[in-house]
Amino acid sequence: MFKRDGKKDPELFQNVSEGLKKLYRTKLFPLEDTYRFHDFQSPALEDADFDNKPMVLLVGQYSTGKTTFIRHLMEQDFPGMRIGPEPTTDSFIAVMHGEQEGLIPGNALVVDPKKPFRKLNAFGNAFLNRFVCAQMPNAVLESISIIDTPGILSGEKQRLSRGYDFAAVLEWFAERVDRIILLFDAHKLDISDEFSEVIRALKNHEDKMRVVLNKADQIGTQQLMRVYGALMWSLGKIVGTPEVIRVYIGSFWAQPLLVPDNRKLFEAEEQDLFKDIQGLPRNAALRKLNDLIKRARLAKVHAYIISSLKKEMPNMFGKDNKKKELIANLGEIYTRIEKEHQISPGDFPKLAKMQEILANQDFSKFQVVKPKLLEAVEDMLSNDIAKLMTLVRQEEAAMPSQSVQGGAFEGTMNGPFGHGYGEGAGEGIDELEWVVARDKPTYDEIFYTLSPVNGKVSGAMAKKEMVKSKLPNTVLGKIWKLADVDKDGFLDDEEFALANHLIKVKLEGHELPTDLPEHLIPPSKRGL
Repeated sequence: MFKRDGKKDPELFQNVSEGLKKLYRTKLFPLEDTYRFHDFQSPALEDADFDNKPMVLLVGQYSTGKTTFIRHLMEQDFPGMRIGPEPTTDSFIAVMHGEQEGLIPGNALVVDPKKPFRKLNAFGNAFLNRFVCAQMPNAVLESISIIDTPGILSGEKQRLSRGYDFAAVLEWFAERVDRIILLFDAHKLDISDEFSEVIRALKNHEDKMRVVLNKADQIGTQQLMRVYGALMWSLGKIVGTPEVIRVYIGSFWAQPLLVPDNRKLFEAEEQDLFKDIQGLPRNAALRKLNDLIKRARLAKVHAYIISSLKKEMPNMFGKDNKKKELIANLGEIYTRIEKEHQISPGDFPKLAKMQEILANQDFSKFQVVKPKLLEAVEDMLSNDIAKLMTLVRQEEAAMPSQSVQGGAFEGTMNGPFGHGYGEGAGEGIDELEWVVARDKPTYDEIFYTLSPVNGKVSGAMAKKEMVKSKLPNTVLGKIWKLADVDKDGFLDDEEFALANHLIKVKLEGHELPTDLPEHLIPPSKRGL
């Protein structure tokens, strides 16, 4: 809604999803349609793109464990699943939630308005025959959907024999998913030509990319360090960004570890990856908002490019020659638009791809600049997005517990097999005896050298001993607050022993608790 009193008020929205749909339809789509954005950059968005659950896209060379990874997350086989050492998954499989277990073929999928795949129709039958949706009831799939992809092969011949543009299909998915996971096998680190091309096609989506170095339990620690270094070096050459993509190391299946040396590392890495995936439903609205902003910026630049080309074209003669000249000099047009409209070079579409598509276009059908359309998009970016951003935060606050449940995510939550259980500050959690009592005789010897008064040492005396740990004052200050259980500004023998226990916990590389756990409270203070 708008107030027509000379100045537009931002739109009022019921929820984020409805707001995104309305903004896209009323403000961004008219600009995209006028300047044929859908022929050049990306098909039009549909309601299902804004309503669908978060999606995770798995990409990797054959036999890196993509399908096994999905099986590990869900703890259940899915329809159409094939696992083997050779290229077994020859299709794109969208693993989604459904009441009945079954497979939906690609041609049926792209006519279903409730699924976000209708625009994949453009890739033709060669692709649609290799695209299915596996539906099944599963707790994990109630929160996310997972896209399994064919194993990437090496050699030019394989790329051509697919019959469709594999990299373009992956790019289409990359625009719409919430997380892209690149899987590598610790034994086969060679990145094939097709895989390099795929990673470059995903270049504008580095924020969604995570890397998994799988099957890492099959090699020892020293070899793993070398493999990890080689992977980072290879990725740095292809991705070409100064930021390092987050790499998770582990063995993502439910089999015993072959080389258990790095078990703790694998547990910590798996926990971090699970947390990342579990946060997707909570951040889904923000991701869709972010993607719409990216799309709007690209659509604006595209409109400037198309209208510039139209402006340069002659009305009567020499159109073909002028068209060839404009395509050849497209880089100069980019530079001019960049300076004229103060646009970042990173917002421009890829030059080579744009030149290739322009060669088959009729420039006479292009539109000149229409300021009203551009103003509507600018207004959307400046005002409406800020309004939606507030709504995103409100929705997140209203649903704080929204995270992926079920499957492998349940096994790491609670109980003795939860990550870090019984370690660090959690040591002794199941024991009847106070865990600090084990080393208390040693701590008592130090305590009585500090000349306690009425059975207690002052902060100044305790500090002299505590700084010997060489921990920073900020950490020692936190340890003091946790150890001074009765908050009297002094430490008795039990509290002093507790402070030394917490120093040991920190020196062993564990985090300190925010509040003192019950099992660490000194026995004489448990009634406080």
